[in-house]
Amino acid sequence: MAKAPEHEHPKKAFGWAARDSSGLLSPFSFSRRETGEKDVTFKVLYCGICHSDRSLVKNEWESNQWPSAYPMVPGHEIVGEVTEVGSKVQKFNVGDRVGVGCMVGSCQSCDSCANTLENYCSKWIPTYGAMYHDGTTTYGGYSDIMVADEHFVVRIPDNLPMDGAAPLLCAGITTYSPLRYFGLDKPGMHVGVVGLGGLGHVAVKFAKAMGVKVTVISTSPNKKEEALEHLGADSFLVSHDQDQIQAAMGTMDGIIDTVSANHPLLPFIGLLKSQGKLIMVGAPDKPAELPVFPLLMGRKLVAGSCNGSMKETQEMIDFAAKHNITADIEVIPIDYLNTAMERLAKADVRYRFVIDIGNTLKSS
Repeated sequence: MAKAPEHEHPKKAFGWAARDSSGLLSPFSFSRRETGEKDVTFKVLYCGICHSDRSLVKNEWESNQWPSAYPMVPGHEIVGEVTEVGSKVQKFNVGDRVGVGCMVGSCQSCDSCANTLENYCSKWIPTYGAMYHDGTTTYGGYSDIMVADEHFVVRIPDNLPMDGAAPLLCAGITTYSPLRYFGLDKPGMHVGVVGLGGLGHVAVKFAKAMGVKVTVISTSPNKKEEALEHLGADSFLVSHDQDQIQAAMGTMDGIIDTVSANHPLLPFIGLLKSQGKLIMVGAPDKPAELPVFPLLMGRKLVAGSCNGSMKETQEMIDFAAKHNITADIEVIPIDYLNTAMERLAKADVRYRFVIDIGNTLKSS
């Protein structure tokens, strides 16, 4: 007989969980494993709210072979302070500032893992809503403590504020990784960023820090001033303005498409130079229509990219610290969580909600 969540492990833990696909979150008592010899235990101080958190608590990805399991404690943009380390931990000490992103495990034996690409391991273990090596459920960062293998923990540099750094562990790495991997990080290149939300705004910041010319592409004309004046983009296109799109045809080396709503790809393919690359990092719930002829005529590439490896994630955090890059956030108390989810559905946040776990999550 399966044990209740609060009795699965020795360490008592407390957080907020969804119990069903209504997505409503409420206080939840559960447990974490004891600190193993290679584990890092830390007190959670902040946790970002990713768009995928809302999708998963509402079981919206079931049609994409990712059914949700309940109760679910979401959260994969987790930062805090180390309270205990295992006897064989080499990289961290008590008191260190650390974070955990989208994954907490992988097989460590396949080609992807051998090439430090754990995020593409077929047996990767998401930070929440999955089964860990020991057969128990993984619970995320909307909680007071976290225990993770040190391989899946990153160090947060001292000069990065914890709250603004938290979203970098998903939104940051999800945009940084394709910029690097697909070679869209060379000074003087021209890169488009589709969507100016949680992912898009950090994509602009990273690309600009790499010396790239950036054009923001959005359905919302009222985001132009924000894109140019606040985030430092070089230009702005309204995606449904045919004159603007036509004038920019064939000018971009690559495009990072961060939009999770269903949308046509053809206009963006047209914006690419020959041999240009359209990289999808958003996750629409319906298949996209992909016209092949424009790809053939320009040897253009449409690809996907999913978060990043642990090596890339630490590299990204260090790059962010060097260039003073953080997410633009709205810090909220835990009891505002359900309202934040409703606002997230309306894109009513600039640009990432971050829960103040350390000061507002109380088990009493």
